Amino acid sequence: MGERKGTNKYYPPDYDPKAGGLNKFLGTHALRERARKIHLGIIIVRFEMPYNIWCEGCNNHIGMGVRYNAEKTKIGMYYTTPLYQFKMKCHLCDNHIVIKTDPGNLEYVIVSGARRQENRWDPTQNEQIVPETKETQKRMFDDSMFKLEHGSEDKSSYESAKPRLIQLFNRNESNWSDDYSANQRLRQIFRKQNYDVKQAVSQDNVLLKKSSLDIPLLAETEEDKKMASLLSLKLKPSKDITENTESLRRKIISTSSLPTSNFSIAKEIKAVKFLSSCTTKKDLGIVKRSHCASTPPETSKKPKLSNSLVGDYGSDSESD
Repeated sequence: MGERKGTNKYYPPDYDPKAGGLNKFLGTHALRERARKIHLGIIIVRFEMPYNIWCEGCNNHIGMGVRYNAEKTKIGMYYTTPLYQFKMKCHLCDNHIVIKTDPGNLEYVIVSGARRQENRWDPTQNEQIVPETKETQKRMFDDSMFKLEHGSEDKSSYESAKPRLIQLFNRNESNWSDDYSANQRLRQIFRKQNYDVKQAVSQDNVLLKKSSLDIPLLAETEEDKKMASLLSLKLKPSKDITENTESLRRKIISTSSLPTSNFSIAKEIKAVKFLSSCTTKKDLGIVKRSHCASTPPETSKKPKLSNSLVGDYGSDSESD
């Protein structure tokens, strides 16, 4: 672009060719506004994002290939290769992102203002062909034995991957040998998916209109169906282990620790009323005699008023 700046330009009458060019005569730079910081060693260039990043200012995603007007600065040298740093402003916030070059690793490095979205993996894990490193190439050039061993390893890896390659080739041929049939199958799948989506939208609209609601509805799940069936039957969901343990503990506490008998709360209330009606020792004596009339002589000598009035908690032998 710079070599075409002087083409078809207006030269004023007072232009002097001895000035060294039209830009020098006018006191301007060929890059115009992009060179406004040229005295600081900074020029404005169009920088394209080399990979996906996350902006640390607004936490938004910035995709690979997004272009910015960046300030380009030379910050050093890597042997004979210059190192450049690019500073740009995020288009979604006021945060500035700084990226520099790394010729040693053939990479761009984020200095500040963003973090990289990690999508890197080892290409050898998915059986990709990886170019040899410089160290390996140098060793193969100097060491003939290593070159021979490396070649044998490549042949063995090829033989081991050959069945997989044949399988992938046959699968590709079976799927795409007939383009018309493959396209027809895809169109049928898309048509069915489109029909299902339209049916779901129409059902949601009917339900919203019936309920007089204006909210987005989520897709129905199996858990929602189970909960709805329990609510329709007015049943509670199954308890977890903690609730079952707590209910069992309460049941044990509320149960009497005494042996089972024919005593009941009605008998206890009747006995309390009878005791409250007996105000003299004579009445109590009548009660004792009436109670002991049907008992054996051994037990009639020492009748127990508490057993006859409060309740029968067991046999007399157990109470003794």
